[in-house]
Amino acid sequence: MKTLLLVEDDISLGATLKERLEKEGYSMLWSKTVAQAEKDFKSKPVDLVILDVGLPDGSGFELAETIRRAGMTPFLFLTAQAGAPERLRGFELGAEEFIPKPFHLKEILMRVKHVLENHAVLRKVNYGKITIDFERMAVTRADGVVEALPVKDFQLLRYLVSVSPRVVSRDEILDSVWGEENFPSNRTVDNAIVRLRQVIEHDGHQWIQSVRGVGYQWVGPQK
Repeated sequence: MKTLLLVEDDISLGATLKERLEKEGYSMLWSKTVAQAEKDFKSKPVDLVILDVGLPDGSGFELAETIRRAGMTPFLFLTAQAGAPERLRGFELGAEEFIPKPFHLKEILMRVKHVLENHAVLRKVNYGKITIDFERMAVTRADGVVEALPVKDFQLLRYLVSVSPRVVSRDEILDSVWGEENFPSNRTVDNAIVRLRQVIEHDGHQWIQSVRGVGYQWVGPQK
């Protein structure tokens, strides 16, 4: 069952959307503020976030930045603030859709289904006797030992797998995984790659390939 996070402060609209989406078979989380949405987003794996822009304690755009830095969870905007500047900002942040209010309920259902079909959230990768579990952020090695790695290392790994087979530059990785926090550098990416390789690569396999002058590429099992 897919889990959706709805961030909407309009009680009537939020209740209607939650009820209708639940009838479609989705598990729903409903947040009415940015603060609550941040907590709900971290509480369990989410497959899609539906965002309003104007919220009581902040902006849906700011929340979208947080979601983007956290990994590859897709999000769409559902808002009355649907002018050209708002739409452009939303798509620059990586929104899959920007739906203006008012809207037809069937349109929402179709767009949600479309996004989920085209942007499956990575859960688990198995190869040989090694399992990478993105929900638990852990790697089970061939000898049965479970290793936990730093959150950013797993977000980096998930990003590489999600965009594979595309080669991604260090700058793109920094922007997508680290954002502006802690003033990361190219060395930050390289060190994380070293840690990942030490855990996931075995038997001579090199799943993360260095591409000289460009960046890194995931060449292991696909999503």
